[in-house]
Amino acid sequence: MKKNDNLEALPESDGLTDDHMPPIEHQAVSGVDLDKIARGVKLILEGIGEDITRPGIEETPLRVAKMYAEICGGLHHNPKEYIKVVPAETHDEMIIVRDITIFSLCEHHLVPFFGQAHIAYIPDHGRIVGLSKLARIADNFSRRPQIQERLTTQIAELLYDGLKARGVMVVIECEHMCMAMRGIRKPGSKTITSAVRGIFRSDPRTRAEAMSLINSSPR
Repeated sequence: MKKNDNLEALPESDGLTDDHMPPIEHQAVSGVDLDKIARGVKLILEGIGEDITRPGIEETPLRVAKMYAEICGGLHHNPKEYIKVVPAETHDEMIIVRDITIFSLCEHHLVPFFGQAHIAYIPDHGRIVGLSKLARIADNFSRRPQIQERLTTQIAELLYDGLKARGVMVVIECEHMCMAMRGIRKPGSKTITSAVRGIFRSDPRTRAEAMSLINSSPR
């Protein structure tokens, strides 16, 4: 596998799962200037009138810098590396991984939004990926400043183009802290977005089947 310029080489997948691969937040990421982030956080604390010398706050700028390096780690990893087709497979029926927990950062206010992603696809000529790869792709695109609409589209397009799938459907449901803790202040409200490609867009029956499976049984 070709080494990404901004990331240490990842181990090759050995099949349908790759639990040996470290999560993005534990991978070595370059391109993050911790000192610059810490200086910015210090300015914010000073700007809101906080005493930056008191014990509870003194080390906060560096803590926050390390946090941003972790939660924005997806910026420095190419999610295309997760498109590794499992060899010698012939499965050509619908595959769904639902209830994938995601956390992201609203690019407008830099506060979190979080929820669940549901990914469905129909492979062509047995071109499938390990199930964990779907979760890793969702995680990668989430770990950066984002908007939910773009996040949904990015996941769908990567899978549709990368796998040359017959169809892809991505549904994401999230609560946005920019609506819950500020502004309109409506905690508990959910935003639902979807992106459909291929047969899921052209065939209402296939789309309805996927939605019924995503929504089946209590969660």
